Amino acid sequence: MSPIKSTLILLLSLITTQAFSQYTDVINSNRPGTSRSAFSVGTNVAQFEVGPYILKEKRTPATAFEVSGFGIDFAARYGLLWEELELNIEGSYQNDTKTYTSNLAAEDSRSNFKFLSIGAKYLVYDPYKNSEEDKPNLYSWNANHRFKWKSLIPAVSVYLGANYDTKQNPYTAPEIEGFSPKVMIATQNNFAGGWVMVLNLIKDRIGTDQSDFQYILTLTHSFNPKWVIFGEAQGIQSDFYADNLFRFGGAYLWGKDFQLDTALTFNTKDTPSVFSVNFGASYRLDFHKDKEIDNGNSAKEESERKSRSKKSRKKKDKEADEPEKKQKRKDNDFDN
Repeated sequence: MSPIKSTLILLLSLITTQAFSQYTDVINSNRPGTSRSAFSVGTNVAQFEVGPYILKEKRTPATAFEVSGFGIDFAARYGLLWEELELNIEGSYQNDTKTYTSNLAAEDSRSNFKFLSIGAKYLVYDPYKNSEEDKPNLYSWNANHRFKWKSLIPAVSVYLGANYDTKQNPYTAPEIEGFSPKVMIATQNNFAGGWVMVLNLIKDRIGTDQSDFQYILTLTHSFNPKWVIFGEAQGIQSDFYADNLFRFGGAYLWGKDFQLDTALTFNTKDTPSVFSVNFGASYRLDFHKDKEIDNGNSAKEESERKSRSKKSRKKKDKEADEPEKKQKRKDNDFDN
């Protein structure tokens, strides 16, 4: 379930089994890709995702220039009220130097948010919810890894939010200032064998001179519960900027609440050419409580309760067997 996304989905998942609820036992990050998972982080879960990067851009035609600099992608996600609902704020801040390689050979130092948005995502359809037949088979590897036609039906969520752009932002079209609407449809397919596919269709800065349409397609594969790799294609189209970007990378699950990742980004054109390397991390504060549990305990507390209950049953069984064992010893002594 990592959209990859988080995102994956990576929002993208780092576990080899499929996801059947919003909340998962391990962190479900959208990094290291840029797509958003169809699933939320789960109620009462606060999650933070950050990724510093370095970049190099070069334009070769007559108006040639080079851009070199660094930046940071960031996101904060929170599950509120319902399992299907997630509130989030995300953005990208960049600092670079744009050098014109024409006759003037001038330099322009720039820094600002490439984008900054706040919004809410809601899962409107989950094909895996309450599906007994799709739960992992603990006794059969083949059953868990065979293709299932139902996996072609994706989970679907919708996003509604707003961008905020400051006046004279060097990374946006002129005259853009203030808030502008942003909408998205996110789908997610969880296939057998640890494969996850996330698709985002995004309409950004609606009603402005830079009304972008974007698609992001992410494919993630987890080799085991710790390691995952991904590939991603992102298309951007507007009157101000158009590009097709490709990303490849991977992530490592350090602990159930902490993930590390890295990725490369590039394109195939020279107007301009783009190359970027990023390293990132995702961390969550897990205050989730399973609503299906009558006593209101968290998932962790419920697991501990079951463990204590199991030990208690063993102790009682041992105590129940003790009189019978004593009687057998008495019978043996009498026989002797």
